[in-house]
Amino acid sequence: MPRKPRMYLPGVPCHIVQRGNNREATFFSKNDYLFYLACLKDGSKRYGVAVHAYALMTNLLLTPKRAENISRLMQSLGRRYVQYINKTYQRTGTLWESRHKASLVQEEEYLLKCYRYIELNPVRAGMVEHPGDYPWTSFQVNGFGRNDSLIQAHQLYTALGLSAEDRQNAYRDLSRYQLDRADIHAIRNASSFSMPLGNGRFRGQIEQAMNRKIGYASRGRPVATKTK
Repeated sequence: MPRKPRMYLPGVPCHIVQRGNNREATFFSKNDYLFYLACLKDGSKRYGVAVHAYALMTNLLLTPKRAENISRLMQSLGRRYVQYINKTYQRTGTLWESRHKASLVQEEEYLLKCYRYIELNPVRAGMVEHPGDYPWTSFQVNGFGRNDSLIQAHQLYTALGLSAEDRQNAYRDLSRYQLDRADIHAIRNASSFSMPLGNGRFRGQIEQAMNRKIGYASRGRPVATKTK
């Protein structure tokens, strides 16, 4: 059965989810996180992909300059990081679970919600009480202005305030509250099936841009029709 093609479009944000094989850990020490971030920074510059937010659990929010750039980035990132882990810990075999998931994001409806979904992951998981307490997310950059050339602010983030301080204050206020369950479900469902995250109008725009219909793949046997 052929693989379902992922959907990428230039200039359209994309939520990426990549999990460890069998949900196992993929980071084992501080140096592992640092090496992954270094690879992500190098790859984002090399392949023309803006990184807006991340949580190394692992979720990324990216915008590519060209449609193929995210695939190139993720292939390079995965290859370099797996080689590093296998060499460092004298292991062999796969590290990641299958292929990464990719969901195009409707900017005006879900972009900032995706920011928060990603950076609040450690809070939802019960690892910390405040998103700023987890060191391996972009919250310290987006919420407190920590200098990090990896992160490029999306225009909707910059619209939160006239100054950097205003934007950080506004973003921290947004992040004081967990997302609605409906939003969490929508984000998770879209990423699980690598489907666009947005309303019907956004879905239509994606179909038109890609010149093909998109839809969730049905599972199981077809429903039998009744004969009269």
